[in-house]
Amino acid sequence: MKEQRLSTQPLKLLPNRVWRTYEGGRLLEAWSGAIEPKDGPFPENWIGSVVRAHNVGRERLVEGYSKFIAADGTEHPLKDCIEQDPQAFLGRRHAEKYGRQTAVLVKALDSSERLTIQVHPDRRFAKRHFQSHYGKTEAWYALGGRTIDGEEPYVLLGFKPGVTKEVWRRLFEEQDLEGMTHALHKVPLREGEVFLIEGGVPHAIGSGCLIIEIQEPTDLTLRTERTTPRGMLVPDQACHQGIGFDRMLDCFHYEELSYEDTMRRWKKEPRVVNATLDGTEWELIGENDTECFRMRRLDISGRYGMSGTGVFCIVIVVEGKGKIGWSYGEQSLKEGDSFFIPADCEFVQYVREGDTELRIVLCFPPQTNLGV
Repeated sequence: MKEQRLSTQPLKLLPNRVWRTYEGGRLLEAWSGAIEPKDGPFPENWIGSVVRAHNVGRERLVEGYSKFIAADGTEHPLKDCIEQDPQAFLGRRHAEKYGRQTAVLVKALDSSERLTIQVHPDRRFAKRHFQSHYGKTEAWYALGGRTIDGEEPYVLLGFKPGVTKEVWRRLFEEQDLEGMTHALHKVPLREGEVFLIEGGVPHAIGSGCLIIEIQEPTDLTLRTERTTPRGMLVPDQACHQGIGFDRMLDCFHYEELSYEDTMRRWKKEPRVVNATLDGTEWELIGENDTECFRMRRLDISGRYGMSGTGVFCIVIVVEGKGKIGWSYGEQSLKEGDSFFIPADCEFVQYVREGDTELRIVLCFPPQTNLGV
């Protein structure tokens, strides 16, 4: 019998809620089966994370690192296991290129209020001003949401025609919150939709959004609103992250697009990459969309097996229940669960149970010319 090392089995991740400047999280708690779900200042669950959260005023707290429970019931910090054996957990080629860094960060988030208008650096800006190899290009997969104050889920995305750097600077300096909001396209967000937001693109997730977010592994967010929609003051350091307001404004890509061009540019259409009697595999974000990460979805009606690819994967159970099996064992899974699948895990099988289709999202690091 093969040695049952941690790196050869799916690792069930524990909830890892992280403090943010906005509130939410009730749908995350309901999704995971909480009896009395509620909103609060921890609206995000960082999944399979080895990235430390950067929250101004909370620097003394270590937030953001994931833990998992192994099949034998023991609890472990994911970061420690990866650092002890990066090739086994991340994959040989991945470790040769990225070392002990997963090179990706995955979140599930639920917003009960609109986030502040923000931008993330692209890699060139991040390297120059933050000495980081990574920027914060990200993608959203919409799980659904809720109506808040009569408004359906939406996002703000991209500058409208006529919004130049000069116009944006004036709106920021005057703190014309209504003007800044109207300078961006307002896009309804519907379940199953996918958007890619590259570094430099202005955006804000609106109220009522339940999203899986995959991104580069940083917590670099630059904010132009110095007061959140609910009235919380945002410190200057939390706005410009220490680089000053002039450089913050240089982080934006001042690309003016019509609504139609914005949708064509940043909305991605899922495509089928494999279909069997037992399930369908969809590509949500592929290497042709970005070099930063990859994301797929499985719609499982029976038993769907996947051979190891030599690279790790982060799994999120979106809907349904069933089992996850591997070469020498299995365990149950249900809606809201998440798993880290190490590179040394040679085979995983997902089995649907019950009447509801089993739907799973798979998140992968950047392509290393190995596997999917």
